Amino acid sequence: MPTVQTVKGPIDAAELGTVLIHEHMRFRDEAVAEQWPDRYDAEAELAAALEAARAAAERGVRTIVDPTAMFGGRDVRFLQRVADEANVQIVACTGIYTYDYLPHYFENRDVDVIAEMFVADIERGMQGTDAKAGFLKCAADEPGVTPHVEKVHRAVARAAVQTGAPIMAHSRPASETGPRQIEIFEEEGADLARVQIAHTGDTDDLDYIERVLAKGVFIGLDRYGLEMFLPIDRRNATFAELLRRGYADRVVVSQDFCATIDWFPPEAAEAFVEAGAIRNWSMTLVFDEVLPALREEGVLTDEHVQTIFVDNPRRWLAG
Repeated sequence: MPTVQTVKGPIDAAELGTVLIHEHMRFRDEAVAEQWPDRYDAEAELAAALEAARAAAERGVRTIVDPTAMFGGRDVRFLQRVADEANVQIVACTGIYTYDYLPHYFENRDVDVIAEMFVADIERGMQGTDAKAGFLKCAADEPGVTPHVEKVHRAVARAAVQTGAPIMAHSRPASETGPRQIEIFEEEGADLARVQIAHTGDTDDLDYIERVLAKGVFIGLDRYGLEMFLPIDRRNATFAELLRRGYADRVVVSQDFCATIDWFPPEAAEAFVEAGAIRNWSMTLVFDEVLPALREEGVLTDEHVQTIFVDNPRRWLAG
């Protein structure tokens, strides 16, 4: 059985258990946090991460995949502490989360230099630790696949080819980024069976979803609770139809929950909730509401749950 790298070291892939495939223990701008550390409450952030991770563990989750890359405040030591204190396994990533901007450091170096840095995280360890990245992360959003975004995607793909690590790509169905992202990975020789197109569930356009699935990738129905992108009833209807069409072995499900996030001031976050843009967003929503609803509808079986939360994450992470 192959191994999977967690922030506490490698584990046998069979030990992954039930997996949440896309959750953030903390999401913040590392530059702001470095320059103005007094704007952040480290203990409150830890407490929120522990609360979320423990709640997931109470629902049977054994492993949490955290795709927090550069520009999201990746901090492997923070993740190690959460893993220790919440008694969960956390798989961390390497990569760059950008919709276009790149620092001059990367802008003025070629793709292979960036790929080498990702490879070092996978083979030697992240941020001066022995903890190795378990997968690669990149993103494309409203601006589309800009030249800078393409550069990161090609670096991610080359690192994947060199190391065998899987790829998770943040996508935006409203901008139809998925097919172009896949095309880049394919051009670079990446194994599409180890590619996950995250946030595909932000649309209920089944023609678009099946175009993505036709390339042999996994898709993420992974933003439950973020009603601003698609309401839960439409997410559930899409999920149910994909099960009816036989795609259970290509779907992963999560919430993209951020235990803390610094994108908005507290009053703005409260306004989102009041406006219904966010509803019951947590690390347990899929277990508390989604799975029971689909079971009641008669489209979700125990076999589906095993496939989606155990087998598919293991196949993506370990091959």
